Amino acid sequence: MRTFDAVVVGGGPAGATAATDLARQGFSVLLLDRAGRIKPCGGAVPPRLMEEFEIPEALLVARVTAARMVAPSDRRVDMPIVGGYIGMVDRDTFDEWLRARAAEAGATRRDGSFVRLDHDAQGRCIVRFRAAQTHRDAADDAADEAVQARLVIGADGARSEVARQAIAGAERGRFVFAYHEIVQAPTDPGAGFEAACCQVHYKGALSPDFYGWVFPHGETVSVGTGSADKGFSLRGAVSALRREAALAGMPTLRREGAPIPMKPLPRWDNGRDVLVAGDAAGVVAPASGEGIYYAMASGRMAAEAGVQMLRTGDPRALRLARRRFMRAHGRVFWILGILQHFWYRSDGRRERFVGICRDRDVQQLTFDAYMHKRLVRARPMAHVRIFFKDLAHLLGLATA
Repeated sequence: MRTFDAVVVGGGPAGATAATDLARQGFSVLLLDRAGRIKPCGGAVPPRLMEEFEIPEALLVARVTAARMVAPSDRRVDMPIVGGYIGMVDRDTFDEWLRARAAEAGATRRDGSFVRLDHDAQGRCIVRFRAAQTHRDAADDAADEAVQARLVIGADGARSEVARQAIAGAERGRFVFAYHEIVQAPTDPGAGFEAACCQVHYKGALSPDFYGWVFPHGETVSVGTGSADKGFSLRGAVSALRREAALAGMPTLRREGAPIPMKPLPRWDNGRDVLVAGDAAGVVAPASGEGIYYAMASGRMAAEAGVQMLRTGDPRALRLARRRFMRAHGRVFWILGILQHFWYRSDGRRERFVGICRDRDVQQLTFDAYMHKRLVRARPMAHVRIFFKDLAHLLGLATA
């Protein structure tokens, strides 16, 4: 049986980043990924991600310079992005580039599906997986392949099988189910579609507890929505959103759906030899649903904790991944969670929320936080003004 220092299960942004960083440190790494699966995602990335993770600008398919917030009444508030942009990537191309970079760094790539974790009589971790080309009955364990690992990083998405098998509390994760359709972008400038503007629709008809989106991707457009309400028709909502965005007649290139976590897991490691990252750790921002940057950040922190554990043999080092992530981003996640819980509960509140977005202080601080991935403290009086404006909206003392 072949032995690796680390086996990374899942080749999305979190797993590919962790595999790259570990391989660059000289460790033997197996990157195991299911081929052909594309996660439903708006594809937005901030400039900080491009710089921090050395992503070439050639991977951007669009640069968005404004966001349009659409209220239940159809009132529209445009929020220009001053001094920056929102980059757009196509996940099929972007994720594959990340996996290829991991291989260039020295990681071994395999297409296959994770099956389970075992430990042998000496306590060594055994990772069992099914090769992509293997067609067999699920009960035929003899067809599974196995490798030995000193460390396993589960980056296998929401409802992670690695987390379910190894991490206490993983079953308590909260999810929104997301669905989007990739459609061909209009070429007629009179069609009402703006290639440099993201649209975010806060309407109960499009999502009772989240939002709908229309994100330009150059030659294509991502049109999607999400909800934790299992009885809500996501396909019906996307069809309605396509009609509203004048995209109903455009060809559909593909359809994708998947659960998206909305709260970090209370624990990311098993205290021994398993650690999770990305969606498997629950690091998608509430309210906004942004996940690519946070996935890559968690993947890097998982690799850093893994390096320390592999070098010292002390499994307590694995705790550092979650601790460092929450220290850097936990406050933002907490605030966004409160925002989603309060403002997304009814169309009346959504209407007021879009009204708040007209405020210049709100716009500037929103995009500062997005660009820098932290709460910007350079303008304390703006925070004070926003607090009192928000309080007035909460108490119904301000008009929407």
